[in-house]
Amino acid sequence: MSSTAGSAQGYLDDPRNETVLVYVDGAFVPRHEARVSIFDSGFVLGDGVWEGLRLKNGRLIQLDAHLDRLFEGAGSIALDIGRSREEVAAAVAETLDRNGMTDGAHVRLMVTRGVKATVNQDPRFVIGKATMVIVAEYKTPRPESKARGLSLFTSTFRTSTPDVFDLRLNSHSRLNLIQALIQAINAGADEALMLDPHGFVASCNSTNFFIVRRGELWSSTGSYCFKGLTRQAVIDAWRDAGAVCREKDFTLAEVYAADEAFVTGTLGGVTPVTRIDGRVIGAGKPGPMTQLASERYQAWVAR
Repeated sequence: MSSTAGSAQGYLDDPRNETVLVYVDGAFVPRHEARVSIFDSGFVLGDGVWEGLRLKNGRLIQLDAHLDRLFEGAGSIALDIGRSREEVAAAVAETLDRNGMTDGAHVRLMVTRGVKATVNQDPRFVIGKATMVIVAEYKTPRPESKARGLSLFTSTFRTSTPDVFDLRLNSHSRLNLIQALIQAINAGADEALMLDPHGFVASCNSTNFFIVRRGELWSSTGSYCFKGLTRQAVIDAWRDAGAVCREKDFTLAEVYAADEAFVTGTLGGVTPVTRIDGRVIGAGKPGPMTQLASERYQAWVAR
């Protein structure tokens, strides 16, 4: 397996993760014993939705927004979670309590349509209720990613239109994004930069993308990218400070001429980008506006 040191989702090894308990449909089991059926809709066809949450100083960041997105996504694919918002939140809290976690944890909350009578596409073959799994692990983003910045490669795989596959739906299906990332890895980069169907910059394969130009933040319109909660928090924090953030169409040429660039995500928060397609961005090192965006984001989520 190739190194994950430069991954936007990379984190430091933590031996405590070997003994975490995983929530599987109401039961808590050691991580190496956690199982779902091979007939589960998530395994069969990626039929499910998920959320990634960050625990910091005893508080789950943007919990309500994550639950909003989870239930909205489930509703859009007619998936009955079978639990109320309060019950889902309580299950996440109990998972953290069982593991004694109060800070520095990342939670992956996954819901699938449930076990099927046979391995096919038709949701009418589901028997029983939805499957819910919660994995909580200690994850500290790798400091070298923040220190040197990420390298991106522009993939030939485009982000999809909402009528084909709505990227604002946190679906378990991620194959086109994985294909884009494989291209980037094979090109020696850390993450893939993806264009929308019209050739404008959309997002990366697992994070949202920003550039800095003349003191302004630019991000895509959001029409063809993830409904990133960290992205929105960065935008809100920047605007709350009276600064300009534009959600607009822009091109690779404008990216190459940017003063700075960075990506946003639940695990890493704000992570600098210093190279794209082999080109140095700005000064080729994490810049002051990226640092300011990170500081404003951290202050915003701590409110």
